[in-house]
Amino acid sequence: MPLVLAGALALAGCALDVGTAPAPGSPTGVQLDDLLSRVRVVAARPHPGGYERDCSDGRACVFGPAWTDDHDGPAGHDGCDTRNNVLAAQLTAVAFRAGTRDCVVVSGNLDDPYTGQRVGFSKSEARAVQIDHVYPLAAAWDMGAARWRPERRVLFANDVENNLLATDGETNQAKGDSTPAEWLPPAAANHCFYAAKYLTVAVYYDLPVTVADEMALREVARGCP
Repeated sequence: MPLVLAGALALAGCALDVGTAPAPGSPTGVQLDDLLSRVRVVAARPHPGGYERDCSDGRACVFGPAWTDDHDGPAGHDGCDTRNNVLAAQLTAVAFRAGTRDCVVVSGNLDDPYTGQRVGFSKSEARAVQIDHVYPLAAAWDMGAARWRPERRVLFANDVENNLLATDGETNQAKGDSTPAEWLPPAAANHCFYAAKYLTVAVYYDLPVTVADEMALREVARGCP
């Protein structure tokens, strides 16, 4: 492993465990190599400024209101907010609040894609399960979304098919707006899944990865089936 990559992963607490087999059904190294061949690569993450998620009065609200249903992407305009769409799709043993037409999820189980653990969800303790943007919003803003039309940014922020994963709340908080050179899932068995997911979003939206990200992702790909 190159020293630069090894140092970055060690600092992030994400050293690759080469002795851990990828989870069953993981994407193959060939699939990751294909995605890597199609993603744009830039030297480093720029910081153009202007990112603001807050949508209260006087705030920039650059990706639109959180979990809005008012978009033309998958699950948009279905009468249910994006967060509940993701919970309903990714949890098992889902129970809905009566009278919400199977919209508001009140309980279920999550097989967490980042830790590999089963996490119980209850609406009374909703922050225990959060919705992660695999390619973080702040990183997307820095890497090109600052130049997008507002409608495209709203689609990106609510893309239930490509960019959103329900995950353990503490893990989501630890990830923050980190990219693959800075953060990989705690469960090494899920690195191949995460790398493919990240690259799929990057290619789909023509967002680049940094040189350091590319190195980290290629290292992951070498351990995929």
